[in-house]
Amino acid sequence: MSGTIARAGSGYAAGPKLAALPLMLIAPALFAANMVVARWAESVGIPPVFLAFGRWVLALAILLPFIAPRLWHSRQVLMANAPRVLLLGALGMGVAVGPQYIGAVHTSATNVALIISACPALVALIEAIVWRVPVGTQRAVGMSLAIWGVLLVLSRGDVEALGSLSFGRGDLWVVLAACGWAGYTVLARRRPLPELPAEVRLGALMIGGIVALAPFALFESVALQTPDFGRWELYFALLFLALVPGLGAYLCYDRLVSLSGPAGASISLYLVPMYAVLAAWPLLGEIPQAFHIGGFALILGGVALSGMRQRIGRRAAVNH
Repeated sequence: MSGTIARAGSGYAAGPKLAALPLMLIAPALFAANMVVARWAESVGIPPVFLAFGRWVLALAILLPFIAPRLWHSRQVLMANAPRVLLLGALGMGVAVGPQYIGAVHTSATNVALIISACPALVALIEAIVWRVPVGTQRAVGMSLAIWGVLLVLSRGDVEALGSLSFGRGDLWVVLAACGWAGYTVLARRRPLPELPAEVRLGALMIGGIVALAPFALFESVALQTPDFGRWELYFALLFLALVPGLGAYLCYDRLVSLSGPAGASISLYLVPMYAVLAAWPLLGEIPQAFHIGGFALILGGVALSGMRQRIGRRAAVNH
């Protein structure tokens, strides 16, 4: 599957940098579609955890015919690393997605995108606390800026909300999702899986996410909100999320990493909030506010500062 993308990229005569340019614009747009469609799905009554669970089940079903022989061939490696696969899948496909969709029930797609965009700063913070990675003045300032940007979005520009910690419930769910993705990113770097084909690794992580989300989706369906399988919107949302921000975004991003490296590819993710804001305005009627612009400026500047040293000589293992 990714071979098709690879062949398409290799056709550019000007080399990998020019071949990477379209992917640097396309990949973040596909990721941003996740937040906008999740918010739309809430408006038509689709249960959020079921949406996250069903997205990965359908994506795996679509991917499986292409990877089944290689997945079987890699079974011994995967079984030997099963705890790590399940943990990474639970964080990257479960915690990073389920709470994000729950948050989209109570907050805007713009807020979701802006909070998630602070993940690189959270990664630096986790590495500093857990692995004692030296922060340095520049990265400390960068992380502080990004955190203040998130707080500005959480409080919607209300200084009194910062003092009383009166944040929106949906925003706090998205913060949990951001922490899940940051945790996944750090573990993928510090405790990486053995070398596997991109599609096989993606399929294995999907299985981990499905296992993690299944009991919560079942509880939600039985005790809270049963999916309405008679509505076309349910199938549209699942198919779109499986194909576009699921398979499409992940495979495009993997190809982008191979062309421009992890550090170069991660820069493209800074475009996700911009795409989300531009799409949410006409599609969902979410008009950008001054605190959105201020928060985005702080987050973007903070992430750039905190990641500047890291991009020199280190691999930034971002597999969104």
